[in-house]
Formats: sequence, C-alpha cells, structure tokens
Amino acid sequence: MLWLLDALLAGWLLSLMSGPLGSFIVWRRMAYFGDTLAHSALLGVTLGFLMDVQLNIAIILCAIFIAVLLANLQRQQLIPSDTLLGLMAHTTLAAGLVTLSMVDNVRIDLNSYLFGDLLAVSRQDLYSLAIGSALVLAAIIKMWRGLLAASVSEELAEVEGYNVARLRLMFMVLLAIVIAGAMKLVGVLLITALLIIPAAAARPFSRHPQQMAFIATILSMISVALGLGLSYQWDTPAGPSVVLASAIIFLISQSAFQLSKRNA
Repeated sequence: MLWLLDALLAGWLLSLMSGPLGSFIVWRRMAYFGDTLAHSALLGVTLGFLMDVQLNIAIILCAIFIAVLLANLQRQQLIPSDTLLGLMAHTTLAAGLVTLSMVDNVRIDLNSYLFGDLLAVSRQDLYSLAIGSALVLAAIIKMWRGLLAASVSEELAEVEGYNVARLRLMFMVLLAIVIAGAMKLVGVLLITALLIIPAAAARPFSRHPQQMAFIATILSMISVALGLGLSYQWDTPAGPSVVLASAIIFLISQSAFQLSKRNA
C-alpha cells in the first residue's frame, strides 16, 4: 500500500500548486492558454529525448518558448486569440506525436504521457514535486498582489507600478513548472482540467481571492483522494479518475450553490 500513499502525496503536492494557479487561470480566462502549454509539453518530451536533456527541464523550456511565442503573436493581432491558441495547441501536440514516433532508440509509453500514470510515481518524483511546490508557492505569495491587480485590469496594474510584462512571463514560467510536474501524473490531455475544475467549483463559495485559492486547493486534494479510491476499487486509470472525481465535485458544488440561492 506504500505505492498508493506515494501517489496520494504526489497528487496533494500537485494540488498545492494547481489550486492557486488554477484560480488565476479562471480569473484571467486563460483556460485555452493553459491547454496550449499543456499540449506543448509532449513536444518538450520529444526534444528532451532527442537532445538527451532531463525531461522536466525540456518541458519547462519548451512551454516557456511557446508562451513567449504566443505572447508575441497575440500582440501582433494578425488572427483572433482563440483561433491562434487552438492552432498552436493542436500543432504542438501533433508535432510531439509525430516526432515521438520517429524516436527509434527509446521505448516510449505514449499513454503515460497523454493520460498520466499517477500510481507509478517514484520517490524521486515526490522530491521533485516537493521542491517545485515550495518554489511555486513562494513565487505566488511574492507576486500575489501584482498578479491579482493584473487579473482585474492590466492597465490599472501598470498605473499602480506593477511590471505587467514581467508578471505575465513569471506566471507562464510557474504554469510551465506545474505542467512539467503534472504531466507524468495526469497526462497532457488532462492537466488543464485539473487546474480549472477545482477553481471553478470553488468560485461560487468564495468571498475573496485568497479564499477561492484555498478552497480550490482543498477540493483538488479531495479529488485526488477520491480519484485514487475509484482507481483502486474498480481498476480504472488513476489520472482520468482524479479528473472525473473533480468534475463530480464541480457538479455537486454547482447544485449546492443553486439550491442555496433558491432558499435564500
């Protein structure tokens, strides 16, 4: 049962990062942006194999490159942002899949990258997640006011003296770190769901941003525990089970909120 405890701890460490970051994604309406960075992670894996670079580092660098490229393309306003994000998301995913198929000297379990394998987490993964969680949380705490101000209005944030461009870049870096940590656990196709669903579920019951980030983190942890329980009980894939549990919690929270509004 030690492997199950390791998986639970890994999921909870991921929740510590995904709760606050997912809240900012919901506030800033960046779900499609998160999807694009998540899909680019597979291309980062390919480059890591080809260049013999540590995979997490390759994923982070690739995600940051795609994020900067997207920011520059959006600034030029050649095509609508949603069209650009959809184009980049599917292009990077397809490029990663095609390139992975050409890597002959390495055996690759493609499903583990697409859908994750939370039950196969190692102690090294736990240590990496612990360090990543500490760094991400420290950065979020330090940049909280600036990120919150930029989420409300980037123009007003600049007037208040915040460097919005630097804040945006740092947020992209943090998101890239979370994606690198989450890829092995829930896979590139489900990372964004784990980021936004708990935050969306927490939003109706939150009176201020800090409370929403806290509730989102707790709901994410509950989702991990329930998902692992479902996976253990019915022998289902762990990553998708966690996301499904999160979606169920979201539906329950929405129903409870609507019921409370009717009774008010």
